[in-house]
Amino acid sequence: MNTAIVPTPKLEADFYDWYARHDAKVRAAAAGNHDFVFIGDSITHLFEGDPNVPGRGERVWAEHYGCRNALNLGFGWDRTQNVLWRLDHGEFNGQTPRLVVLLIGSNNLTGTANARTNTPDEIVDGISAIIGRLAAASPASRVLLLGILPRSTVADPLRGQIIAINERLAALAAGLASVRFLDIGNCFLSADGSIPTALMNDGVHPTEAGYRLWAEAIEPIVAEACGGT
Repeated sequence: MNTAIVPTPKLEADFYDWYARHDAKVRAAAAGNHDFVFIGDSITHLFEGDPNVPGRGERVWAEHYGCRNALNLGFGWDRTQNVLWRLDHGEFNGQTPRLVVLLIGSNNLTGTANARTNTPDEIVDGISAIIGRLAAASPASRVLLLGILPRSTVADPLRGQIIAINERLAALAAGLASVRFLDIGNCFLSADGSIPTALMNDGVHPTEAGYRLWAEAIEPIVAEACGGT
């Protein structure tokens, strides 16, 4: 069984209360439609910011998306199966955004006692299932599918798996009129393939400077979809 496509609630303990955040995001969706929705794991979560992990992307988020009617559905430690569960349980209810930015799948490469590691094909199937959920809920919305960001060291086998997944994601998006694939991973790499600590000081999560690179990299697409700069 491909666990990446089976909707599943919280699997891992992290820096925040998963169910409390879910409830808050359901309430935010119920309060009104949003023009711009981010969906993902801790990388997306910390773009908006979290009081338990200050100094990540919150200032960049406020500058770029604070006036754009944006909803952040990033949850630390989430895998594709967690996103599917959240979409099935109210976080996207009533939403017809102009643009959804989707970045998910990195945590599926890490197995724990609570969830096994998924293969690249399984992860792509999980991401495809998420795109299907979004299309069913809001057919007119465009999806900006981001390639999984590089992590760890050049020698880490995860690097090769991420490249394989992103190649599959590019092919997936090419067959879907409402989906555009963008790989911004090179923005976070030095010439030798290493990740500068100024951009990801833990090898996974962007610093404020890293989040600024992310925002700038997708700004032309955001501006096209949502208007303004």
